Amino acid sequence: MSTTDTTGRTSGEPSTHTIGIIGAGNIGGTVAKLAVDAGHRVVIANSRGPETLADLVAQLGEGARAATAAEAAEAGDLVVVTVPLKAYRELPAQQLAGKVVLDTNNYYPDRDGHIAELDDHSATTSELVARHLAGASLVKVFNNIFSIALAALSKPAGDPARAALPIFGDDDDAKAVAVAFLDTLGYDAVDGGPLARSWRAENGRPVYVMPYAKDGDVATPAPADAATVRSLLEAAELNDPDQQPRTLS
Repeated sequence: MSTTDTTGRTSGEPSTHTIGIIGAGNIGGTVAKLAVDAGHRVVIANSRGPETLADLVAQLGEGARAATAAEAAEAGDLVVVTVPLKAYRELPAQQLAGKVVLDTNNYYPDRDGHIAELDDHSATTSELVARHLAGASLVKVFNNIFSIALAALSKPAGDPARAALPIFGDDDDAKAVAVAFLDTLGYDAVDGGPLARSWRAENGRPVYVMPYAKDGDVATPAPADAATVRSLLEAAELNDPDQQPRTLS
């Protein structure tokens, strides 16, 4: 059976790639683990330097190595950026030019400070990141699921308990790359449309975090299938006071 690999090519067998990951927190570390388990090579970076990632790299095994952010960007066939939103301007735009970049950022005003374009809904978080990474093809994904669930809910293709994640992007080829990568990690994808619509999966919206928590308990992950994700995306209301960004505390 043919498969589409993370560069968008079609081949007879699944392909493995080098995945650059900039940000080694909960989501970055979890994506790294899933990617290594799927047979990908991982080059991971944080803001404090490669030497601070020795323990994580040891846990990930031979498929992973630490690097600087610029090195991870250069090495990756596909690059995941998962840093606090307030730090997005520090992402290495030059090295990410021409790459498919998966953006996991969320807006937490108590952490990031107030950002006018986000407060007045004139831009989405992913549009801000895309402006900085003008030479990259950006896809929004992984921002609406907490790391415990992301680690726990990975399932093989066809499993009835497989969870789905929304993706957004302006480049159909880049979204195809994201879909293929998600599949290797054990997730289905729901195309939510362009980056301008990615507010529907941002912090505080119906599809954010809680659909992957059993009975509202984030310590007990539960899958949300594609139909559920589609329905919750459509339930988002831009100016609903009950759907505005939540704090980290």
